[in-house]
Amino acid sequence: MSAPDEHALDQGGEGEMEDMEEAGSEEEDEGVDMEADGEAEKKVYVPGIEPLQPGEELEMDRSAYRMYHECQTGAPCLSFDVVKDGDGDSRQEFPLSMLLCAGTQAETALKNRLLVMRMHNLHGTEKENEEESSEEESDEEDEEENKKPQLELAMMPHYGGINRVRATQCGELSLAAVWSDKGQVEIFDLKPQLEAVHSSAAMATFTQQQKEATALFSFSGHMSEGFAIDWSPKVPGRLVSGDCRKNIHVWEPREGGTSWQIDQRPFSSHSKSVEDLQWSPTEATVFASCSVDQSIRIWDIRAPPNSMLSANEAHSSDVNVISWNKSEPFLLSGGDDGLLKVWDLRQFKTGRPVANFKQHCGPITSVEWSPLDSSVFAASGADDVVSQWDLSVESCDVGARVEGVKDLPPQLLFLHQGQSEIKEIHWHPQIPGVMISTALSGFNVFRTISV
Repeated sequence: MSAPDEHALDQGGEGEMEDMEEAGSEEEDEGVDMEADGEAEKKVYVPGIEPLQPGEELEMDRSAYRMYHECQTGAPCLSFDVVKDGDGDSRQEFPLSMLLCAGTQAETALKNRLLVMRMHNLHGTEKENEEESSEEESDEEDEEENKKPQLELAMMPHYGGINRVRATQCGELSLAAVWSDKGQVEIFDLKPQLEAVHSSAAMATFTQQQKEATALFSFSGHMSEGFAIDWSPKVPGRLVSGDCRKNIHVWEPREGGTSWQIDQRPFSSHSKSVEDLQWSPTEATVFASCSVDQSIRIWDIRAPPNSMLSANEAHSSDVNVISWNKSEPFLLSGGDDGLLKVWDLRQFKTGRPVANFKQHCGPITSVEWSPLDSSVFAASGADDVVSQWDLSVESCDVGARVEGVKDLPPQLLFLHQGQSEIKEIHWHPQIPGVMISTALSGFNVFRTISV
């Protein structure tokens, strides 16, 4: 759904998402059609290896995607998170639906919004059939109309740009933790917005009562803005937040789940801005951090204020993002050096990663392990590429490769393009293989044939 003007941001609403046909996207993957001199010549385009020549265009290879949709929300969203729903896990049957929570980075502080989106009627891509009768075409037009993806959008005014959003379920509450550029971490109850995107009557009421978002709880003790924030997967309501002044605070939920106890003494082994935080998926008191000081650190909240373990020169420049594998003792990191590194926590003291990939030709902006396959991960970069990888693939597993991709790492599964300034990616934890990405140009929702 495209918001036609800023006025549209003042309301919740519903509309249609653009699918790949309507959008006319120049989305592409490793295999694309290139046309030059009027002759169709199929080549493999690999970003960063060979620039496009004059007259060459990239066209999306629809057969490389099981599903692809895109949408816009007005002002771009720097960050978002998937809100778990009650539709079940491991669902793959089309049409699909999903809930997202996101925050905008608008031109002025007053124009920002905290968004809850419900995308539904998401169908898969279909192979084109070129030879069709007029009757078949008419039937297909009706079918296409029924298959148009839908978007319900409940927007709440939020003063200040939203740097990062993380959602969680705490008892009956659906909560969002928000790091904003006004230097506060706030907790919001998403219930009114979630009700609005599921009911037209609730949406009408929500729109009429439109007012600035009121936080359940807020914390100004960081004394500066930040980006790093993460909810504990082991202790409902436990939160950790880090700021641009190098400090980290742990939040402990109080009884009732609507207020928090925060130790004013920070965890403080980093010397520069804390860029990302990740709780251990298995140890309730352990979390990891990464920083502009080039280090990755492991902490235990029972032993403040210093870290337990560190890789002091994890990257040659800022370490931007980390992801903790859900079932294996692996940490994934991405830095300004464009490198992706996999760390075995059993060997973390050596300061050496067990895998090192240089495919992106710009800083890494987001990384995430697949929640359903412990060997698969994805990354995005400032080079406008989302890459998908599988560590279980070895050189001997790869058959004959077409010209142009022979020199790529065998673990590289897929390169997805078409967005500008990709900021964050997430796998959907309840829909295998489905990935969502946010960028300056809007959201992509897709599943490739590789995962």
